[in-house]
Amino acid sequence: MATLTVNRHSPPSVYRWLTRVHMRLYPMRCRFCAAPGIDELELCAHCTAELPWLDTHCRQCALPLTDTGEEQLCGDCLRHSPPFRCVYAPFRYCHPVDVLIKALKYGDDLAAARCLGDLLADYLHRRSVAVPDAVIPVPLHPQRLRQRGFNQALELARRLDAPLAPQMVRRSRATAAQTGLDKSERRSNTRGAFQVTTHRVPAHVAVIDDVLTTGATVIELAKTLRLAGAKQIEIWVMARTPQLDR
Repeated sequence: MATLTVNRHSPPSVYRWLTRVHMRLYPMRCRFCAAPGIDELELCAHCTAELPWLDTHCRQCALPLTDTGEEQLCGDCLRHSPPFRCVYAPFRYCHPVDVLIKALKYGDDLAAARCLGDLLADYLHRRSVAVPDAVIPVPLHPQRLRQRGFNQALELARRLDAPLAPQMVRRSRATAAQTGLDKSERRSNTRGAFQVTTHRVPAHVAVIDDVLTTGATVIELAKTLRLAGAKQIEIWVMARTPQLDR
């Protein structure tokens, strides 16, 4: 069974040579302390080890937990089982991962997507996560896409050696930004926001986004995919906030 890796398809030999020369002349430096980077990342070994790795968490929604094992379910998932199989999230949403995500999302720092995407790919590979039939970035409405200029979820997904399907689902109506909305407002805001654009949705799909907060967006998208025929739905995100309020 194939597992996820960083998307490093073999480039032309001239490109590889130029890349090696560039790395020798301009080696990667850590974004946070300027020490030499490791594994072609803009992070050094020390800062990578100090990242807020998500340890004990709900096995379904990845909610950070205390005093329980990783294989436990949180109270919310016991009461209301979500329409996805599980969430894979390498980090808690706190410093300095939040700095990288905000740099990508609001600072037009596409180099941050390379760094974050490689960290996600390495995490999925170490967890022996199987390659799905399709990876679906959470879509932006065309209006929001024009404003931002790119979809941060798609930029993360480009770093994974997995079949991308960014056109499989579209955001059928513009929604307000989720920031600042309470749980009820978030559910209402995303209800009916997605539409499948293909006749066939594969059985095993992964939805990718930057951060999972209340889960309203990915829950609505997972419901849409399940109605269209998806059987096994996973959620891949960079970071998980410490509260899920469905």
